[in-house]
Amino acid sequence: MGQARAQRPLPDELLTNTIEGQINYLEERTRIYENYRAIREDMFQKINSNVLDSLRIYKNEITGLNENIETLNGTNDSLSLSLEDTKTRLQEMTRTKNEISILGLSVNKVVYNTITWSVIAALLVLLVLGYLVFKKNRAVTLRSKNEIIGLKDEFEEYRQKSRQALEKMTMEHFNSSPVLSNL
Repeated sequence: MGQARAQRPLPDELLTNTIEGQINYLEERTRIYENYRAIREDMFQKINSNVLDSLRIYKNEITGLNENIETLNGTNDSLSLSLEDTKTRLQEMTRTKNEISILGLSVNKVVYNTITWSVIAALLVLLVLGYLVFKKNRAVTLRSKNEIIGLKDEFEEYRQKSRQALEKMTMEHFNSSPVLSNL
């Protein structure tokens, strides 16, 4: 009869269930005698084999996951270095983009624009002041020219009058002279 028990096939629960399900099955189907649980040897060996197989599978899975983690960490480190390099190049490009080289000096575009517009504004102010001074001087020149023309006209008129007066005086003197009266 001892052999009949040994040849009894293992229950399906020990062949298809999870480890937790197999242990629950054993807890329900075995008896406790003086704080010891009596388990059939073939059932114990099967659960032992299942637990070791599961541990081996999980250990391999953990090893694979650890290798995957190392690979991902390496990739992450590589990407971090690449990101830092990209950030550095971006900062350099941004700095370069925001600068202009004038006479070998790097000048920020904002400063350059401020200086340029200040020079343009100063030149415009000088142009307006120059135009106003030119306009004033032109008005003074035209007025002076008109005054000179007026003075020339007056002088010519005075000269004509003086010449006529001199001629008249000369004629009067000549006509009043005693030598001519005797003739």
